[in-house]
Order: sequence, then C-alpha cells, then structure tokens
Amino acid sequence: MPVVQRLQHTSVPMPQGGQDSARAFYGKALGMEEVTPPSSLDRPNLVWFQAGPDGHEVHVFVEDSLGDNSNAQHLCLQVDDIDACRAQLQQHGVEIEETTPIVNRPRFFVRDPFNNLVELTQITGEYE
Repeated sequence: MPVVQRLQHTSVPMPQGGQDSARAFYGKALGMEEVTPPSSLDRPNLVWFQAGPDGHEVHVFVEDSLGDNSNAQHLCLQVDDIDACRAQLQQHGVEIEETTPIVNRPRFFVRDPFNNLVELTQITGEYE
C-alpha cells in the first residue's frame, strides 16, 4: 500500500491583482522565498513560495469568485522561533489572533491579505 510521505504544498486563493499583496505578506512579512511556477501553468495568476528547505510550498492563485472561507480552513507553517516570527509579523502590521494552547506547540493565527487563515507554530516536543 502506498504511504503519504509529506505535505508537498498547499494552495490558497487571492483576488485578481493580489500578486503584490501576496509577495508583501508571504515574501516580506513571513520571509518566504518566492519560486517560479512551471511554465506550463498560468504564471501571471500564480505566486509560489518555498516553505523551508525540503520542497514544501505555498501556492497562491487567482480565484475570480473569491468568497468567504470557513473559519477552520487554514494552512499551518512550522517555524523555528515562534516569538521572533510574532515580532516580525507585528513589525509588518499583521494582526495576531491568539488561539487555544497546545502542549509543546506554541502557536497563533494571522490572516493573509486575502483573509486566508494561517497558523504559525513551533514544535518543541511531543503533544503530551
């Protein structure tokens, strides 16, 4: 039986013309490196970012019928220093949303410029 090895990427929507805002949030506020999407795809409507050194990515795509997302729908990015991440986001004017604590997983949520929910966490040990 095949085994799922990892999450390779997650995709989040943005409205038409949101590319600069995507770059400001994911590229500048979160410090993620932008990567070029494959030439076979609709590059003008995509902005992709590397999420760490292991090939994980966040794909931001134009969604013409962008509407409200479920409050629970989100992507989670693991960081190496949650306090430094919080400070960096606050320096860029990003509002922090506190949430229910999890043992050994300090975390908080933010919204990207398109109202997508993004969880940031640091893994410091086992859950319990």
